[in-house]
Amino acid sequence: MLVLLLAVAGPVTASPVKNTNGAGSTVLVLGDSLSAAYGIPRDQGWVALLQQKLDQQQPGRYRVINASTSGETTSGGRSRLQQLLTQHTPDLVLLQLGGNDGLRGLPVRELRQNLTAMIESSQQSGARVALLGILIPPNYGPRYTQEFRESYSQLAKQYQLALVPFLLEGVAGKADLMQEDGLHPTAAAQPILLENVWRILAPQFRPLTAKR
Repeated sequence: MLVLLLAVAGPVTASPVKNTNGAGSTVLVLGDSLSAAYGIPRDQGWVALLQQKLDQQQPGRYRVINASTSGETTSGGRSRLQQLLTQHTPDLVLLQLGGNDGLRGLPVRELRQNLTAMIESSQQSGARVALLGILIPPNYGPRYTQEFRESYSQLAKQYQLALVPFLLEGVAGKADLMQEDGLHPTAAAQPILLENVWRILAPQFRPLTAKR
């Protein structure tokens, strides 16, 4: 199975993916460099492509907020989430964090604790939640990599969440779809990332206005 080799890059400023249609429902994406479009124009990243797809299919219904930051960990995301929930009152939260935790060798229990806290905070705010999973290299050891991978599926089952098992499926390890650093997807890879997300999460994008 292909695995993620994700660099811990410098931060970028979180900003919304602009939607001029006055969308009625808000989608918040909280992720790391894979969602922050590291190394490519931000409007070519999979999150921006998601906004475009939603605008094409349901004009004016959705606004996608990209609060992803390169180098982000689950603890960093956890520390920022409450303010984001208060500011944007999202109807759907996509959590794409954990890769940098794994590459730093942080305890899996901390990953789970942070993801759990973010899931519960989001749900308490009235938002639906989906997890976008990631894998780490096998050189971290079979026990660690297995526990890391299973954390996403276990949390998805526990909280009845939609789960994208591996965001980089079909992209990781392919030289023609990765930047020169061998770590981050190119602009050409972003539609594949979007398809990985859409294939699982399309049912989530039904009318989201019932939460309040």
